[in-house]
Amino acid sequence: MAPKRCFNKHIRTLLALPHIDYVGEISDREKPEFLSGAVALLALIDWPEPFGLVTIEAMACGTPSIALDRGAVSEIVEDGLTGFIVVDEVEAINAVKKIDQLSRAKIRRRFEERFTARRMADQYLAVYQDLIDAARPRPGLRSAS
Repeated sequence: MAPKRCFNKHIRTLLALPHIDYVGEISDREKPEFLSGAVALLALIDWPEPFGLVTIEAMACGTPSIALDRGAVSEIVEDGLTGFIVVDEVEAINAVKKIDQLSRAKIRRRFEERFTARRMADQYLAVYQDLIDAARPRPGLRSAS
């Protein structure tokens, strides 16, 4: 228990700094405006996130992500195009310094190309069609009798 209280005390101290605004949880309705106004999304999650929806939500707003290389991050964030994939806090700090090299318009375009509901539905349909085609009986060669 003691380490948790110590950690919480440390966090409270950081939140009291003048350049920190604790926003708390926001609704789905508030996310687009909030993420659009962000310089970048820091996704410094230290566990193998199976699918980082928040990084895709940021991309939908044209907002780059700086994310630890955990879980599905490398499948979502395109390093140097839609954000930066980092291995530790030092790399994250350096990535913040390079964030203005990324194009918000290109990030939004990559979202459109990769993650819209329409695009994903079309890809599911293509996979299902491939499975149907593979299951169809194929005419065999008849042996000459």
